[in-house]
Amino acid sequence: QVQLVESGGGLVQPGGSLRLSCTVSGITFSAAAMDWYRQTPGKQRELVATITTDRTANYADSVQGRVYISRDNAKNTLYLQMNSLKPEDTAVYLCHAVFKRPFLLGKYDDWGQGTQVTVSE
Repeated sequence: QVQLVESGGGLVQPGGSLRLSCTVSGITFSAAAMDWYRQTPGKQRELVATITTDRTANYADSVQGRVYISRDNAKNTLYLQMNSLKPEDTAVYLCHAVFKRPFLLGKYDDWGQGTQVTVSE
């Protein structure tokens, strides 16, 4: 089965930093495009950052310059380094994978369960 497990969330003060991790199994991780989303009650799920198989990264305007996405293919792990955190960054952060299955047509995707990030004094 495909499994994505996030970790690293928690409570941090404004201006602080966190590094989130997403460990992936059940797919060829190096061939998967990966994303971080965040979800706040009452708001639509927001795409935070994406990274391609060749490590090209893109970011939402709201986090540009403060957030960095990376991947370690040897560890099957996706990361989100978050710096200069603001209260509005408070959300459940979810990792997302887009991948192919052997001998099957088309692309598939899967989600982790999420990790809570709270930015507050």
